Amino acid sequence: MKKRGAKVGKPARKRSLSDTQARAVGRAIRTSPRKLNLVAQSIRGQSAETALATLTFSPKRIARAVKKVLESAIANAENNHDLDVDDLVVTEASVGRNLVMKRFHARARGRGARIEKPFSQVTIVVEEKREEKKPEPKAEAPKAKTRAEPAKKKQPAQRRAQTKSKETA
Repeated sequence: MKKRGAKVGKPARKRSLSDTQARAVGRAIRTSPRKLNLVAQSIRGQSAETALATLTFSPKRIARAVKKVLESAIANAENNHDLDVDDLVVTEASVGRNLVMKRFHARARGRGARIEKPFSQVTIVVEEKREEKKPEPKAEAPKAKTRAEPAKKKQPAQRRAQTKSKETA
């Protein structure tokens, strides 16, 4: 017989990220991981605001899907973890394979060719990094720029004399 008030289900899993991080995962994105990684590379290490601008003006079709995932990660950071949106930086943008649809294309002489339509997934982790303003160092007097003397070219006669001395040695 069951006890009243007993917990049902699994115990909560420990949080895998630190307290200053938030994550969003985009699954079943209809493109190859190789193409998706080109877009993910362009936002790694950028601030969240800059990354959104990069994705907005990217000519790649898949940038719209990555932008949605980034916006979701920013919303998770703000709503679930109380992080400051202005201090968020994209610390991780990892790409992985997902399922692959297999299709056949009719070819000549009764043959068939296999066509693979891959899906991918992207995981974006944003982290709150506060930028501390450092005191500005004292301005030193600018140094006068001097043009470096170009190296003098050897005259043709000098070059011939050097090559002859090497040949005789």
